[in-house]
Amino acid sequence: MHTPIKTLFVATSYPANLQDWRGLFIRHLADALARRDDLTVSLLAPPGETHPRITTVATSNEAAWLANLMRTGGIAHVVRQGGLAAIGTPIRLLYLLRKAYRRQSDGDIYHINWLQNALSLPANGKPLLVSVLGMDMQLIGKPWMRFLLRRVFRQHPTMICPNAEWMVEPLKAAFADVAEIRFVPFGIDPIWYALERKISSDLPAKWLVVSRLTKPKLGTLFEWCAPLFDGQSRELHLFGPMQESLDLPFWVHYHGAASPEDLSKNWFPTACGLITLSQHAEGRPQVMLEAMAAGLPIIASRLPAHENIVFQPTTGWLCDDADDVRKSVQYFENKIANQQAGLAARDWVKREIGTWDDCAARYAAIYEELLKRPIHV
Repeated sequence: MHTPIKTLFVATSYPANLQDWRGLFIRHLADALARRDDLTVSLLAPPGETHPRITTVATSNEAAWLANLMRTGGIAHVVRQGGLAAIGTPIRLLYLLRKAYRRQSDGDIYHINWLQNALSLPANGKPLLVSVLGMDMQLIGKPWMRFLLRRVFRQHPTMICPNAEWMVEPLKAAFADVAEIRFVPFGIDPIWYALERKISSDLPAKWLVVSRLTKPKLGTLFEWCAPLFDGQSRELHLFGPMQESLDLPFWVHYHGAASPEDLSKNWFPTACGLITLSQHAEGRPQVMLEAMAAGLPIIASRLPAHENIVFQPTTGWLCDDADDVRKSVQYFENKIANQQAGLAARDWVKREIGTWDDCAARYAAIYEELLKRPIHV
C-alpha cells in the first residue's frame, strides 16, 4: 500500500450543508476526494458540513471571516460592487491565506480552487494544481495579475486545470511556459442521472431558469422571452439568489434560491427544459450539466461556455436572437423532440463528465503525476 497523498484543498466558497446552493460543487468535489483511500484531505474553506474523513484546518477566526465573506456574496461579488471593500477585502483574503499556507506546511500537494487563491503560496517548491473557472478568466486580462501568478507558478511544479475546453488556449497563452494546462471536467451528483421526467400535456408548459440574479447572468432573458410566456399555456419559473436590485416582469414566477433537492424533486421532473441567456463570463455552468444529466433540453445563448455542451438540436438550441428562442421553445414543446434531446443530453453527460468520483479520479491521477516532477527551488 502506498502512503496516502496529503492534499491541502483550498476554496473561498463552500456550502453550509447540502441544501445550500453556494459553492455546492466544491463540497461534492471535496467529498469525492475524501472517499479515496489514496488521499488524505485537509480543507481550508468557509465553515460547513464535511465528509468524516476531511480535516478542516481554518482557525476559528479564519472560519468566521470566510463565513462573512460568503454572506456578502463571495470575493468576486465584493470586487464587482467596487468601493473600499473591493480593495481591502482581497488584501485581507490574501493575508489570511498566507498565514494558513505557512501553518499547513506538512502536505504533499496543493489543490487550489480559483487562480487568485494561489497568490499567497509560499515558495516551497511543492506541487500545485489550480482548478480554474470562468470568473478566473477576467483576472488574466490584468497584466499585474498575470505577472504575480507567473511568479508563483515558477516556484512550483504546476498544473492549471480549467473546467471547460474553451479556457485552455487563453490559459496557455498566459502561462504555458511556467505551467501545464489541462482541461479537467467537474462531475455530476448521481441524483440527476436517476431523475425520471413526467411532463403533463394537460398543464401549462414549464420552462426553468436557474441562475444568480444579476444583469449579466440573466442577459436578454426578459426581452427575448416576453412574447412567449403568457402564464396560461406556458410558464417561466426563475430560481436563484437576488444579487442585484432588479425589477422582475409580472409574467415571471420567481421562487428565490432553491436547493438541489427541491429542484430535483419538484421542478426538473415536470419541466420542458432549462433556459439560460447569460452574457456572463461562464466557465462550464454546472446547473446546465445537471439539467442535461436529468434529461432536460437546454436553450442557451451563444457563448463559448455553451457551445461546447449544447449541440443543436441534438441536446438543445443555441440562440442569437429572440426568434431563435421562439423557434427552440416551440421545437422542444413537441414531446418526441423533447424526449430525444433529453436522452441525448443525458448520454453525453454520462460519457463526457461522469460522476464526482470520476472527477476525483482524474485529479488523483494528476496529483501522482505532479509528485513525480522535479521540485522547484
